Amino acid sequence: MKANEVRKMSPAELEAKLADLKKDLFMLRMQHATNQLDNPVKISLVKKDIARVQTIIREKRLEQ
Repeated sequence: MKANEVRKMSPAELEAKLADLKKDLFMLRMQHATNQLDNPVKISLVKKDIARVQTIIREKRLEQ
């Protein structure tokens, strides 16, 4: 997910996306703990996406 794509989203969409990403991270961690995760790199990618979304949310709040 690119930062430009995230910036085009509305605040409500950003909050929903953040919730989805956190749920995905939880599921990936569960799969990793039970040795069912095929690609552990996905965890770091989801973490970076969460940080990206949180940064954009913070930027939008500071603009207002």
